[in-house]
Amino acid sequence: MKNSSNTAVGAASGCLIWIILLSVLGACFLPVAMLVGGFTSGSSLAARVTGAFECPKGSTPSIYSYETTSTDDYGSPTPATAYELHCLSAGGEIVKKDPVLFAFLWEGLIAAVGLIITVVVALIVAAPAGAVITRLLNGMKKKPAA
Repeated sequence: MKNSSNTAVGAASGCLIWIILLSVLGACFLPVAMLVGGFTSGSSLAARVTGAFECPKGSTPSIYSYETTSTDDYGSPTPATAYELHCLSAGGEIVKKDPVLFAFLWEGLIAAVGLIITVVVALIVAAPAGAVITRLLNGMKKKPAA
């Protein structure tokens, strides 16, 4: 009976270690993924990937950028660059414009990649981290009281 108790405790502590690692790594990887997604949302790769979901068959996705203004924290207009996904027909006419959804799709895809990386790294690191913690705890138990 004692062996099954140790197994249950080991499984619970391993799960706890994995959740802690997932939280710590996620706090690092997910913001970086969102930052990368934001900086690359105007790229041709983003257009190709999101265009596959949004553009009608036979059209070619491309990113169109233009100068506009935005409002800063104090209500003053500031220069900005805006991006739109344009789906172009074979003749070059615009068959669909998307100023928003493509960026949300791209950010979501990059965030999903960041989450997958977080889970994989947490799984890889959990076993060695559990072994180190167990070794430390067992070492503390074996020290004689002075």
